[in-house]
Amino acid sequence: MLDHPSITDAEFAQFQRLIYQIAGISLADSKKVLLVGRLGKRLTALSLPSFGAYYKHVANGNDPHERQTMVDLLTTNETYFFREEAHFDFLRQVVIPQHPAGQSLDIWSGASSTGEEIYTLSMVLADELGADAQWSILGSDISTHVLGIAQRGQYWLDRTRGLPKEYLRKYCLKGVRTQEGSFIIDPSLRRHTRFMQINLNTTLPDLGKFHVIFLRNVMIYFDNDTKRKVVARMVEKLRPGGYFIVGHSESLNGINETLKTVKPTIYRLPN
Repeated sequence: MLDHPSITDAEFAQFQRLIYQIAGISLADSKKVLLVGRLGKRLTALSLPSFGAYYKHVANGNDPHERQTMVDLLTTNETYFFREEAHFDFLRQVVIPQHPAGQSLDIWSGASSTGEEIYTLSMVLADELGADAQWSILGSDISTHVLGIAQRGQYWLDRTRGLPKEYLRKYCLKGVRTQEGSFIIDPSLRRHTRFMQINLNTTLPDLGKFHVIFLRNVMIYFDNDTKRKVVARMVEKLRPGGYFIVGHSESLNGINETLKTVKPTIYRLPN
């Protein structure tokens, strides 16, 4: 017997509209099983008889905590250290050498998930500029759950996929006793980072301006109209001459006319 009720097509369509309204995410029809698997436990926790009842609970706005829980459960957060490594090579070989010495280099990771991208960037900047140099990285995500993990900067050793051994030795501290089997990002790197919950589908807060913005592997969940609006908002936070980097399966062709292509997935705002 199932632990939770089945979902009707009409109920699933309600959740599709709601997550699109909140986060701009287009939830494909093929994701019905995923939604049932992830939200079914919330019906049990709240003693609700159906997905229709759960939808009413999160849609009426009276329980913002549960609404955020729903968003956390429906946003996908697969990531790892040095994912799509060519972008970090570009940072080393092009962006950092171009940057004026003595000026802070400021980067925004717009969908930072559990933090691996943030700390990969930190390791590259510390390696090239030094841990005591002026640089900062903002990590943002719509999910408060993954932001909590990112802020802690602690990972299990089986999460070191893509992380060079010398970086593990140089920039990570191994856990001991109850934390054995884990590692934590060195405080000398973490002091350059900050994290904020930001919904890219709404008006952005005052974040300042950045030399580089990463928005990787999130636009695949947006339709073209949402992509255009999100990118336009984010480009306003980019300094003239700054770089905008998207995932290897993504493109800004037909999405934004302001940015100029440097190479596939890497764009630049003219000076």
